Amino acid sequence: MLSRHLSRATKLPLSVGVRAGQKHRGLASVSDDPLSRKVEMTNWEKGNFINYKKMSENLAIVRARLNRPLTYAEKILYSHLDDPHGQEIERGKSYLKLRPDRVACQDATAQMAILQFMSAGLPKVATPTTVHCDHLIEAQVGGAKDLARAEEINKEVYDFLSTACAKYDIGFWKPGSGIIHQIILENYAFPGGLLIGTDSHTPNAGGLGMCAIGVGGADAVDVMANLPWELKAPKIIGVKLTGQLSGWTSPKDIILKVAGILTVKGGTGAIVEYHGPGVDNLSSTGMGTICNMGAEIGATTSVFPFNDRMYDYLAATKRKDIGDFARTYAKELREDQGAEYDELIELDLSTLEPHINGPFTPDLATPISKFKDAVEENGWPAELKVGLIGSCTNSSYEDMSRSASIARDALNHGIKAKSVYTVTPGSEQIRATIERDGQLQTFEEFGGIVLANACGPCIGQWDRRDVKKGEPNSIISSYNRNFTGRNDANPATHAFVTSPDLVTAMTIAGDLRFNPLTDKLKDKDGNEFMLAPPTGAGLPERGYDPGRDTYQAPPADRASVQVQVSPSSDRLQVLSPFKPWDGKDAKGIPILIKCKGKTTTDHISMAGPWLKYRGHLDNISNNMLIGATNAENDQANSVKNFITGEYDAVPATARDYKARNIPWVVIGDWNYGEGSSREHAALEPRHLGGLAIITRSFARIHETNLKKQGMLPLVFENPADYDKINPDDKVDLFITDLAVGKPMRIRFHPKNGSPWETNLIHTFNEGQIEWFKNGSALNTMAKAQRS
Repeated sequence: MLSRHLSRATKLPLSVGVRAGQKHRGLASVSDDPLSRKVEMTNWEKGNFINYKKMSENLAIVRARLNRPLTYAEKILYSHLDDPHGQEIERGKSYLKLRPDRVACQDATAQMAILQFMSAGLPKVATPTTVHCDHLIEAQVGGAKDLARAEEINKEVYDFLSTACAKYDIGFWKPGSGIIHQIILENYAFPGGLLIGTDSHTPNAGGLGMCAIGVGGADAVDVMANLPWELKAPKIIGVKLTGQLSGWTSPKDIILKVAGILTVKGGTGAIVEYHGPGVDNLSSTGMGTICNMGAEIGATTSVFPFNDRMYDYLAATKRKDIGDFARTYAKELREDQGAEYDELIELDLSTLEPHINGPFTPDLATPISKFKDAVEENGWPAELKVGLIGSCTNSSYEDMSRSASIARDALNHGIKAKSVYTVTPGSEQIRATIERDGQLQTFEEFGGIVLANACGPCIGQWDRRDVKKGEPNSIISSYNRNFTGRNDANPATHAFVTSPDLVTAMTIAGDLRFNPLTDKLKDKDGNEFMLAPPTGAGLPERGYDPGRDTYQAPPADRASVQVQVSPSSDRLQVLSPFKPWDGKDAKGIPILIKCKGKTTTDHISMAGPWLKYRGHLDNISNNMLIGATNAENDQANSVKNFITGEYDAVPATARDYKARNIPWVVIGDWNYGEGSSREHAALEPRHLGGLAIITRSFARIHETNLKKQGMLPLVFENPADYDKINPDDKVDLFITDLAVGKPMRIRFHPKNGSPWETNLIHTFNEGQIEWFKNGSALNTMAKAQRS
């Protein structure tokens, strides 16, 4: 079924010039060049065109330099280079300066991004941008009531975002519109495009052949301000698909299997590129599911080549003109023959089993045939308390139709869900369409609770009341992420992720040990029966119903718009610049906390109830690292203040050090900062006086976010040094060593023992070193504008 091997890594020349007089292949000079057509990116905007002609020209320049076959991911990136002639290009090494086509922000991260953009003093965004209200709606009782409650509670934030978007020429999708990634796929994604989004699951748009990458808000601000965006040239992991899915196996099982192979850090610094004959049997939304959850393996993004399934989806979402235009550029919307990958995985879809991943990590992959044994051997709670379908990962028409077919099969046998069953439509368009076509009614008859078109429980926005905190229990969802406490803030909840099909089937049995491929259920009369494999159309026969109009376009007259920020607000706070580096080494400073084990962005800056403070840096900083485990005492949110000798909360201790003008460092374990793209996990330690985060390794987005905020993300040259450090050691950090490609020295002073010194490595380039020296990337931007 599966093979995995390393492909010969392609070494690319660092600087290959174009010879004088050399002609670039593919350049058109005639006025009727089909790539010169004016095709708008989206039906919601005027004057923002897809520029395949420019992409083609850039690609021709790069081809002439590299003279080798290109992967599809490379084609997208290189066609968006700011300087295709002079850019150094080596996979895994060079820093690419890119010009994305679009920016997208969800409401929790948009607050800080827009506050930062406002401080830059620009009149409007330079790159088409949208904001999507999806993160601040808490699931309680059901869609309409939850939405109304959120609009009341979050009115101040929504008013700020609405007026700021109007002021700065940004499209605004109101609460109830749907989840950012579904809205992007339905309205903005296009083959060959490059989009950055302030959410880690932005790669969802890879389902339409777009290179869509999750970033921190500071990166988004750069692009909104017309600066090129910088990305370390990713390596390319190829996943070749053969065969065809059938029965209970779904697109979700592909990424569940790949997550098990690559693990949560196996995709770090790489783009996962799917190709092969098996691709053409997947729906566009199914491909989106796979790309979406690629974030869980640390991948920069994931992408599929343009094909007829994408064309069909574009046509179904009233973008046939984009599909036709893409067909004229189709040769460059897939990998070249002979393209080489840094690593290659081969997967036979015909023999792929349905999978369930978890608990507590999305890369613990178990095929359904072995899952019952795993539940019993590991002592996981077998009773299934809640099944949850939907979210940005699995809320397409196809997903909902297949799940509804399973629910209807059960209803036809006189039975309903035994477990609590929730349904989260990904967008208003999906909700309205499944209401019209009957799937919504089926779910309600089945006992389902239909939640708002929003993120909800997937990001911890769930007022769960059926179990007490600390009570071991099991839930299963079609979401993408299942770290400890992620969904319901209960560390004892065993959260599993799988396809919507298996979620629905298991809620009927109410038991994790149920396997719908082999096990029987009893109907209302006690007769045994087996569930039929799920069925469902990939696209609605009668087209999509758009539902309620929830989009706010920027007004023609933006000058008169006043952005609403109250000085007394506890949810919004205008930012003050961070102080620049003083030019000195740091001597005798404390370790705030030595983090033990997994430290995700959820541990560093929790979501859930803290989401309401995403626009107020000082208030949200009260959650800094409260979920991280202290290696000294194996407790969360309990660290020793070296001045007072007392144990206190992590943020309180940091604030005390800051008040005494004492900088501090954090020691971290492997893949520190994995998970969400939230830049608050970098802003908070900077705000509370942090100087450096020193780890065995970093997740990509978090490392960049720390640099943007003027912090030092540093990595042990020898990972074993982590084990030698005592949490109460003092530190000398030789910051004056900071230079491109050179290690930085650090000296540890144990309380009982001799000082010892070691080296730290980093990935700073010259521009990023300037960010540190100036105090932040934003300070550097403001400094450049003044000069």
